[in-house]
Amino acid sequence: MPTSFHQSVIDEFRAHEGKVGGPFEGGDLLLLTTTGARSGASRTTPLGYVRHGKALVVVGSNLGGPRHPGWYHNLLARPVVRVEVGTSSFEALAVPAEGARREELFAHVVRAVPGYGDYQARTSRPLPVVVLERAEPEKWEGRPREVRTLADKLLEVHTWLRGQVRQVRAETEAHFAAPGEAGRPPGLGLQIRQRCLAFCQALEFHHVSEDGHLFPGIARHHPHLTDVFDRLADEHRTVARIQGELADLLAGIAVAEPRRFRAALEEMSARLDAHFDYEEEVLLPLLADVPWPPPGLPGPTGATTAP
Repeated sequence: MPTSFHQSVIDEFRAHEGKVGGPFEGGDLLLLTTTGARSGASRTTPLGYVRHGKALVVVGSNLGGPRHPGWYHNLLARPVVRVEVGTSSFEALAVPAEGARREELFAHVVRAVPGYGDYQARTSRPLPVVVLERAEPEKWEGRPREVRTLADKLLEVHTWLRGQVRQVRAETEAHFAAPGEAGRPPGLGLQIRQRCLAFCQALEFHHVSEDGHLFPGIARHHPHLTDVFDRLADEHRTVARIQGELADLLAGIAVAEPRRFRAALEEMSARLDAHFDYEEEVLLPLLADVPWPPPGLPGPTGATTAP
């Protein structure tokens, strides 16, 4: 839970359109909401930030303390976060910077807010530098201009998920194309880890929502499609198995077996494309006349899978 001081800052921020007084007066402040790595509960933290182009950068300074702050451990486990800036609120992918990129961004932060340099001087741990990448749904490839029906929503979510797995594959291939030490392939970075982990979590939510809400709702009106839903459920189990393999490989900060990761990712991509193709062929015609959101049916296709 936030401390009483943090909660007072949060309350003031939300009551005054992102403006607060006291030690934060005149500074750039955002609210970062993460999901507890162990508890699964939402945690909101006020943080200073620095702009870098269109991205927002935050630093895990913990006032120069010896340990990383709790919010940093949370976003490593669950990379999709909620950001509040002024009156704007949006979901973002949190990606810690590494290597030269981290050094470049930290120097940029220190130029803007020299106090972070003082925090770094107090501790031997490198302060984490995290880039918050805002999603822009309107730029999703193939996204329907307007989502008016349940068919539109299902296609929108599928389009986003297809795009995410393509992006992870492209970044993975770029890593493998780069020369590694002693001829070995390079390890996989935090960018790939965070994006893939976010994709896996969104995919799981989408399929659980379909199994729990969408498929039973359609089946009640189309009992002759029992074989179709049996096949879709079986495909969900297959995808979940591969997703579990990916999650196991992503459990640490570094992917210990990048070749296994690459193979599992290729299998996931192939299976998911075939599954989505079949599901769209069968279900889109049935959902084309159902308004979105359908009356009395809670967001079955996973509306929040898109960040």
